[in-house]
Amino acid sequence: MDLTLVGQGLISGVLFGGVYSLMAVGLTLIFGVMRVVNFAHGDMMVWGMYLAYMLATRAGVDPYAGFALCAAALFVLGLFVQRGLVDRIVDAPHEMQILLMLGVALVLENVALMVFGPEPTRVTSSLAAATLWMGPVFVDVNRLVAFAVAVALTLALWVFLFRTELGRTIRAAADNTYGALVIGTDVRRVYAVAFGIGAACVGAAGALVSSILPFQPPTGLSLSVTSFNVVIIGGMGSLVGAFVGGLLVSVAESLGAVFLKPSLKELFSFTLLIVILLFRPAGLFGKRAS
Repeated sequence: MDLTLVGQGLISGVLFGGVYSLMAVGLTLIFGVMRVVNFAHGDMMVWGMYLAYMLATRAGVDPYAGFALCAAALFVLGLFVQRGLVDRIVDAPHEMQILLMLGVALVLENVALMVFGPEPTRVTSSLAAATLWMGPVFVDVNRLVAFAVAVALTLALWVFLFRTELGRTIRAAADNTYGALVIGTDVRRVYAVAFGIGAACVGAAGALVSSILPFQPPTGLSLSVTSFNVVIIGGMGSLVGAFVGGLLVSVAESLGAVFLKPSLKELFSFTLLIVILLFRPAGLFGKRAS
């Protein structure tokens, strides 16, 4: 095996892992606060991609400059979905929550099909052809920028949750909903903000990856599966676990493409999932059930 090719795979995997981490952070935040599994997560990310596409084609905004607008738009969508739909079944059995979020996913996918059509597309970025050489291996500048922005957004979310009053309120509601209600916390508002932030994270991730990977409306399913893979490996509800899990899954898929072939890259990541579940059923950073 060519060591240069392996090194290239590691670099590409780590850089793309930042985007995986950001999309998983949004999913694990929603679950950690509300205990709702967002099966529409991948489809929300696809809409982030299409918003970046519209900004690039109609307004000339590079996706690495317009990701904040995509995140803001998905934040509003998340607020709408939570207030209008999820809030009505947040205390319902999990099967009802699953059916609702699957319905939301189907609606988002089919609306995207009607608006944009089924053909794959990709956003053109000024950084697409830029590379940095490090000896025998190279670094895609667009992946490097996407990694840097994703890490910065993840750190900003951590600071928000652990260093601001609203962030502490969100964590308190996640730890003990009844206790938060007793001290006068508006839990419905907390849930809405948490769901909106989770959607904003995946919207930003979609914009950052829109110039790297081709996408189409059905892409949401594979993105949701990848997100679940990441958060299960890292531990449901753990931000650190989501970040580390994103890096591990991305590196595993990148090396899988090197050692096997690109069409079988998921074999490595799901093998990693099985191994971790065998020895750490709660995930690497998840809390064991008492």
